[in-house]
Amino acid sequence: MAATGLWDDEYDVVVAGSGAGAMTGALAAASHGLRTVVLEKTSLLGGTSAYAGAAVWLPGTRVQERAGIGDSTESARAYLRALLGEDADGRREAFLATAPEVAEFLERDPAIEFEWRPFPDYYAAQGRMDAGRSFVPLDLPAERLGELASLVRPPVDRDRSGRGHAAGALAQGRALIGRLLLALTNTGNATVRTGVRFRRLVVEDGRVTGVEVETADGPARIRAARGVLLAAGGFEGNGGMRAEHGVPGAAEWSMGPAGANTGDPLLAAVAAGAATDLMDQAWWCPGVEDENGRGCFTLGFRGGLVVDSTGRRFANESLPYDRMGREMAAAPERVPAYVVFDSRHADVLPAISIPSLPRSAWVEADTLDELAEKLGLPADALAATVERFNDFARDGVDADFHRGEDPYDLFFADRSEGAGPNPCLVPVDRPPYYAARLVLSDLGTKGGLRTDTEGRVLDDTGRPIAGLYAAGNTSASFSGRVYPGPGVPIGSAMVFAYRAAQDMAGTTAGETAAIAESAH
Repeated sequence: MAATGLWDDEYDVVVAGSGAGAMTGALAAASHGLRTVVLEKTSLLGGTSAYAGAAVWLPGTRVQERAGIGDSTESARAYLRALLGEDADGRREAFLATAPEVAEFLERDPAIEFEWRPFPDYYAAQGRMDAGRSFVPLDLPAERLGELASLVRPPVDRDRSGRGHAAGALAQGRALIGRLLLALTNTGNATVRTGVRFRRLVVEDGRVTGVEVETADGPARIRAARGVLLAAGGFEGNGGMRAEHGVPGAAEWSMGPAGANTGDPLLAAVAAGAATDLMDQAWWCPGVEDENGRGCFTLGFRGGLVVDSTGRRFANESLPYDRMGREMAAAPERVPAYVVFDSRHADVLPAISIPSLPRSAWVEADTLDELAEKLGLPADALAATVERFNDFARDGVDADFHRGEDPYDLFFADRSEGAGPNPCLVPVDRPPYYAARLVLSDLGTKGGLRTDTEGRVLDDTGRPIAGLYAAGNTSASFSGRVYPGPGVPIGSAMVFAYRAAQDMAGTTAGETAAIAESAH
């Protein structure tokens, strides 16, 4: 669009970021006929969402209804109340009330298809779904996207090694971003720009009216007549901000794409008077460390045991990843930790690691004493820990940490022929022995801008800053210090970005889905 006055470009809605939340907000705005631009800092779309398995935690939708799993908004409400207490600011209720609408709005577009797949909720509490309530996008044939496919960030293993997409369909997070991109493009009301670095917000008479950015062609000012939505991830890639706010872990161990998620939009909002919350928090996970010092998201341990620098176990290794990450963060001697296993798993790490950890990153030894020496651990303590663990494996009961007693533990267990009485407890007694270094990784920070039920950014007095909205990891999570289940980060980002777009369009609940239905 041609420049007008002091603006280089003008739109109704400016969206910073291109993850699942940002793209959902942009799609909702564009579906209302609002001229929308998506600004992505890097050269590729999707951010950490593109790396994700793309579980979407939106309770009580027709996706779960089709699967016949018995999920409901009421059971999710009971579950969240048990974990989080009462709803202090209304965001939880807004999330629950809007989740079915968001799923309906998205699935009305022929580009977007979901299905439920089992993945247990993370806590044993009232309302929990032992088989899970999250759903995922169907794989997306690359030919449906055409040239747009080259804009979607590839899987983390290929991205870190500088490779593009493999042949075949886009799956998981790439499918989610690809489907949202296809739907957004088909509205005819949206522009997507990559390589645009966020600098500051333009504030006029107390209202955010646009943004200042840096592009390949130099600085630019972009007007946002209806509002600016900040949904550009957290600040996990900014080591200085992590240190300032006391976020455990390290930027190089985070799962965010290189060069992304450095907190630029968040800092711009703070400079404009925005309040923040939960700035010491992240969506944590164990991460096996690769040969370049990067963390590889690790979950689903199906063998081995984890010890800290004292040579002792400190938690149930089969805990959901955020809970295991929090156990690691609880004491300095637990980072780094070590996954210890034996020749039963000589070909592949006894866990899911994303990207896969090459065998060259393992430590190998013929005896436990030799392994302890190579790892710098006290040999007597390691030997005693392994002996006690093997006793538990023989009896089928983990008397220390209750591994194998929860549906989540058993979800990843190796139930092949010959498994012992507790498939989560596999003895470590067949040399040679192996170990991999385990660091405290994360899927992103979860502290950020304080927002209300409509995604409006609040100032220090609790008043909304006119024209400014935030969702996803740029905002402080409604789930506080708890990670309730798979897909809560993506699901909540989508809901509050959607609600922000509704507010900018001046619509009420249900109208966005109705507009989308009439368009198709």
